[in-house]
Amino acid sequence: MRSVRTVAYELPVQLVVSHDLSVPMYAALRYEADDPYAVRAVFHPPAPDQGRTVEWFFSRDMLTQALSERTGRGDVHMWPAVDSGRDVVFIALRAPAGSALLVFPAQDVDSFLRETRSVVPPGAESSRLDLDAELAQLLAGN
Repeated sequence: MRSVRTVAYELPVQLVVSHDLSVPMYAALRYEADDPYAVRAVFHPPAPDQGRTVEWFFSRDMLTQALSERTGRGDVHMWPAVDSGRDVVFIALRAPAGSALLVFPAQDVDSFLRETRSVVPPGAESSRLDLDAELAQLLAGN
């Protein structure tokens, strides 16, 4: 049995409402070695009574690329920028229910990704997958 290692960070982010208004909130980033290509992001509303959390999955490679260049596909786009003198990563999300533009501190994203690379180095992701077990689970309808 493989040991599972999880990297979890809670980051302050800004939800951009308009050109002049951003709302502070938190995002929990989570990386699990047994799902080595994905980063789960859970966005918490600014106040607990303002709604439920929202969950998205990103490619770890895409998040890494976003630290240095524009990237994205479909409903997720990311790019680096400087905002008020600090390095940030913008993440734009689009869903049938609406869209969101979020601002992440680049230094925190980089620290999170550095720790994920210590768990599963880039290029070693496929060694963490048990494709036979995944296929058997799919065929069993689970």
